[in-house]
Amino acid sequence: MTKERERLGSRLGFILLSAGCAIGCGNVWKFPWMTGEYGGGAFVLVYLICLLILGLPVMTMEFSVGRAAQTSQINMYQKLEKKGQKWHYHGIVSIVGNVSLMAFYTVVTGWMICYFWRFLTGDIDNLGFVPMITNAGLNVTFLAIAVIAGFVILCFDLQKGLESVTKYMMVILLFLMVALAIHSATLPGAGEGLRFYLLPDLSKLNGTVIVNAMNQAFFTLSIGMGSMAIFGSYIGKDHSLMGESVRVIGLDTFAALMAGFIMFPACATFNIPLNAGPSLLFDTMATVFKNMNGGRFWGTLFFLFMVFAAFSTELTVCESIVAMVRDLTGWDRKKSAVVSGVGVFLLALTTALGYSKFHFQPFAEGTAWLDFWDFIVSTNILPLGGIVFSLFCCNKFGWGWDNFIAEANAGNGMKVKSWMKPIFRYVVPTCVAVVYIYGIFTFPWK
Repeated sequence: MTKERERLGSRLGFILLSAGCAIGCGNVWKFPWMTGEYGGGAFVLVYLICLLILGLPVMTMEFSVGRAAQTSQINMYQKLEKKGQKWHYHGIVSIVGNVSLMAFYTVVTGWMICYFWRFLTGDIDNLGFVPMITNAGLNVTFLAIAVIAGFVILCFDLQKGLESVTKYMMVILLFLMVALAIHSATLPGAGEGLRFYLLPDLSKLNGTVIVNAMNQAFFTLSIGMGSMAIFGSYIGKDHSLMGESVRVIGLDTFAALMAGFIMFPACATFNIPLNAGPSLLFDTMATVFKNMNGGRFWGTLFFLFMVFAAFSTELTVCESIVAMVRDLTGWDRKKSAVVSGVGVFLLALTTALGYSKFHFQPFAEGTAWLDFWDFIVSTNILPLGGIVFSLFCCNKFGWGWDNFIAEANAGNGMKVKSWMKPIFRYVVPTCVAVVYIYGIFTFPWK
């Protein structure tokens, strides 16, 4: 007897869960430092174009495949592909992608918790990014906190666990973002920081900016490895999926832009380099709060915001892992969550110990396990997964355009129009492939 699939309790739950999967460290940590490093407003402009032309179609297709299949990534292609086809191999790649993401993302979540705790307790005199990541015991401790907290929530059923927690967390997250952005706007250097952030300097546009903007668009939306498909499988057919995708991308983009509104005025005010790179969040913003009136209070709020953002993605991606384990084994939710949590923790030890006990240089000097896992996910699985979804949904040798639009357009709301077919079928895979190939040839291997 087939067990009835769990359902989300409301449309709001679906939108906030999907947005929670998208809104995370990619928005509040990676987006600001990449914006600073790759030209400010020029990067933001290309990023927004990538969200519209590439991100929206791929998210709509991924939601559609999940809702039609009513199962996790590991089995969804087998439900929809024609006899003898091999699309289901992408389901295996999806497992690799989700697990690889959590192999470093849970560690970054632990870093956020560490900084929040240090500001909350006032222990910020010797706070620094390098001392933190090179402290093996501290990294493992906060990794364990991040993993245990996440998978304990996933032990409960879908509505009482993940959906309930994410609803409250996302509302608080959005409130904190707005409060922090308003505060940053009152700082003396806000104008200079916002000009860098919002006014595109087209002379800074080059292939590297475009590659990183596209990869960031896929990373921040969590599309291409089936993480969104799982939430499509938890909803009914009351609403069309392009409209739902627009809402999710709207919330995700709002969060990313708010992170920039928070950080760049503060950096300009305190003469902090805007291109500080990955340490922008940790060293740079910590320095800002140390030198700001009421800095401990605003720093505590800021890193609480970061913790919620990180957890929102951790919970939703780990839900994908739990769902795949359940589909593969037939285990109940609690057992699947415990086993998945142990597996994620053990794999994430590579990143947690990668700056102290377990050194590994996969690419250029200074790279470590985090860069290796990020390369697998951001540089490869996400964009290539976007190509797979496009080919599968738009061609007769896959699921097919007619089946796709019938599923995507079921229900009330914005529809996929016939004139959009060339965009979904040709523009998306061609653009992604060209940018991907350029990125691989220009990647800093050594």
